[in-house]
Amino acid sequence: MQTEAHTLLESTTDRRYARCLENSRRIRWDVDKDVFRGRDFDFSGHFLPDGLSMVGKLDFLSDGDARLLSQIQGRTYANVFGLVERFINAKVLELSRDHWLGDQIALEALVSFSQEELKHQEMFRRIERMIAARMPAGYTFVPRPDEVASVVLGKSTWAVLALTCHIELFVQAHYLESIQPDSGVSPLFKDVFLYHWKDESQHAILDELEWTRADRALTAKERDQAVDDFIALVGAVDGILQAQSAADVAYFRAIAAGPFAPEQVKALEQGVLRAYRWQYIVSGAQHPRFLKLLTGMITPAQVDRVTRALAPIVG
Repeated sequence: MQTEAHTLLESTTDRRYARCLENSRRIRWDVDKDVFRGRDFDFSGHFLPDGLSMVGKLDFLSDGDARLLSQIQGRTYANVFGLVERFINAKVLELSRDHWLGDQIALEALVSFSQEELKHQEMFRRIERMIAARMPAGYTFVPRPDEVASVVLGKSTWAVLALTCHIELFVQAHYLESIQPDSGVSPLFKDVFLYHWKDESQHAILDELEWTRADRALTAKERDQAVDDFIALVGAVDGILQAQSAADVAYFRAIAAGPFAPEQVKALEQGVLRAYRWQYIVSGAQHPRFLKLLTGMITPAQVDRVTRALAPIVG
């Protein structure tokens, strides 16, 4: 019975790799022909909807300053994805090795995943150049992608895949629930995340397949250490968000109409950090699919450890 169950699991898993590969081929898109199409960003609109930027909670901002803050956040949003896809691609290439002499459908699906992540990185680098040409000098993206990737890849595969799955699930939620329905988002910015979402819908399934595959290979002790690694990675992400939110508020204050009273500056700092924590941690950690996967792999005591670690971030 165990052998039959294992064979059934492998057959089901193989079909999911094949389905992701088929979908990837069907929706394949080009950065120039499909996304940019000779267009530039429309700075008369905002880049991130209020559900992500939370600028609506800062009711002392003028319409122009609220729009500017959403554009700065949108610039950072694109740069953050360029950063995380650096380590995601490296991990996917590493995982593909396990399939070199085995399931060639799984191998091709992961190679396609890697190619799409490289395409995304090219797209996000171009976005930064385009926005930088239109906004005043002084913006700083604080983290260094290669250094961050080195730290992340130093953790267990289970933890890296947990973080990756969390990211690619919140990408889908952000687009479907906030970006797509908002008619005020710059059309090019919306299209960037439409095409990004198309790929990430397949990537999230592959993340799940590889994460559960990695989980099956762990001992209880190794899984317990992996939970600690995941908590450490979330903490590192939060450190990046604290630094970047401070840099973005400083840049905003330098170029906004302003000026702002001390209590308004404090509200800006708290508001942007809250928005970034929501965007990059909380919206993924609370995603129903992520919660189901995570709690299905770890013990109640480990769930409690993760919950307590997230509590100061969730607020």
